[in-house]
This record gives sequence, C-alpha cells and structure tokens, in this order.
Amino acid sequence: MGILKYFYIDIAVDLGTANTLIIHNDKIVVDEPSIIAIDRNTNKMIAVGKAAMQMHEKTHDTIKTIKPLRDGVIADYHAAELMIQDMIKMLSKRKLAFFTPFFNRIIICIPSGTTDVEKRAVRDSAAHTGAKEVYMVYEPIAAAIGIGVNIGEPVGCMIVDIGGGTTEIAVISLSGIACDQSIKVAGNAFNKDILDYMRKQHNLVIGERTAEQIKIAVGAVWTDLLEPPADYPVHGKDLMTGIPKIISVSYREIAVALEESAVKIDDAVLKALEMAPPELASDIYKNGIHLTGGGALLRGLDKRLHNITKLPVHVAEEPLQAVVRGTGIALKNIETYRSILMN
Repeated sequence: MGILKYFYIDIAVDLGTANTLIIHNDKIVVDEPSIIAIDRNTNKMIAVGKAAMQMHEKTHDTIKTIKPLRDGVIADYHAAELMIQDMIKMLSKRKLAFFTPFFNRIIICIPSGTTDVEKRAVRDSAAHTGAKEVYMVYEPIAAAIGIGVNIGEPVGCMIVDIGGGTTEIAVISLSGIACDQSIKVAGNAFNKDILDYMRKQHNLVIGERTAEQIKIAVGAVWTDLLEPPADYPVHGKDLMTGIPKIISVSYREIAVALEESAVKIDDAVLKALEMAPPELASDIYKNGIHLTGGGALLRGLDKRLHNITKLPVHVAEEPLQAVVRGTGIALKNIETYRSILMN
C-alpha cells in the first residue's frame, strides 16, 4: 500500500482550445497544442500535441487532424479523451521511467460561461483517466490566483483572460465572480481575421498555422507602437494563379485586420465595467485591469484598453501560464480554495 500511495499524484490542467498545460509539484510538465492526428482507416490516434500540429493542414486522405476543443469547451468528446489520456502518458514518461502513476486529484479549469452539459463533458473526460477526485475551477479565478491576487479579500479585481477560443472578463471579489462577460472572440478569431485579410487585400491564400505565425510575429491592435516589430515575410499561394509567392506585412496591416475583433473585446470590457457594483468599480479604478492569456501578448492591447477605459492596464508577467499556475496553486492549497472548486 505504501508503494501504491507513492504513485498517487495530483495534477492541475489548463485544457485550452489552443494549448493544453499540465502542472505537477509547481512545475509545468506538459505544454502541448490541443490537437491530435488520427488514422482514418483504423481510427487510431497516431500523434498528439506538437507532433500532430506539424501534420496539421499537411495531411493526405489517410490521416486527419482534430482539435477536440472549440470556443473553450469540448466539441469532440472521443478525441478529447484520447488527447487527455495521451498527454497524461507524456507526464508518466517524464516523471517515471518504468511506472505509470495513479491520479488522486485532478483540477481542470473551464470558461466562466460553460453550461452544465459542457461541464459534465469536461468532468467525464478527466474522470476516465482514473482520477479519484475531479474538480473544476473557472478560468478568470484561476488566472487571478496565478498572477498573485488574493481573491479572498473584499477587494474588486478585474481579469481579462484572452485564450484561444474565448475571452473571459470577470470582476472577482471574496473568492467569487461578481460579474462577468464571456465572448467567443479570441486567438482563433484573430487567426481567421488574418486569413481573411490576406485573401482580400493581397490575394494570398495562407493556412491556419501561417496565420498564427503572423499573429505572433507582428500581431497588434494599436497602430502607433513605440517599438514596432520588423515587417514579416509571408509565404502563401496566389489566389488568381495558384502559384506560391511571398509578400511582407507590417504590424499596422495586422492591426487593421484585427480591428473588428478587437472592438468586440473593447465592448465586452466596457459592459463588464458597467455591470460592476459601485464599490467594486472603485477598487478597479485603483487597481486597474489585469490581462492574461495568449491574447495579452498582442502588441498595444494594454494601450488600447487604457485609451478606452482610462484605467491602468497591467499585462501579466507570463500571461500564457497564468491560468495553469493559478490552478496549480489551488491544487496545492485545496482546503484554502475549496469554495472556488466545483465537482
């Protein structure tokens, strides 16, 4: 029994639309794209994470790639289970050379706008790993914990968490969400905006992976940056001739491409501020807005929101890891954070 007890471990999971992160003993042990590749003939998974992403949009008739999550929730239940199980096997290989650990507790974060049906799908996928206890926590609360906010205090804190599928905006006080907005405009929507812009403005057809690379290299939502990135060379296919070609794009062009989606985030932030009770609004005026998630890395987003709200805007030190680190802290101090956890 003593040996078995040793192999029972606790993990925290940020099951994201774009990336899945797993934390154990305060260390991120898995950080992989949320995607799998399946053999169409056998229906067996042949790759997961980075290996599957390398195949994405480059497959033939025998192989298909699947992104199990859409808009922050599970869209393909079977694929999600395969992905979660295989990523946990990655943890097993990295932690122990010969033994597969058993799972005592798993805490997994979910968007604040998740329905009961969607919660059940997440819970069941995690439970099928054999975990003895499965808990869920809302992403904005996890993000607040991850950036060092004491969520238990009677002080309002505003979190804007821009992930791959959703943007979660929440005012948090006394370990709960006082008001929130959840919109399906985030990293994937930005990629689609870039795809559409390249097609319309440059007659250039590009793939999803290229759009992601453009977003990382020159993605911006403000057209007057103090330290602008260099123009980025984009490889694609000419829409008229079908011949591959290359063009250069600037951050100002991408800011134009992302404007419509950026406005939707602006509106959601303003709506959340309008909904906030007066005393919490006063706290937000003093403490400002905290940006987390991959979308927080968009150049000029802090300036844009400051210009609109006139409030201080802070970008988290490691915005991509804020949610999973907060979930890990909740896991380590489970009794302290019991009130925020859902079964």
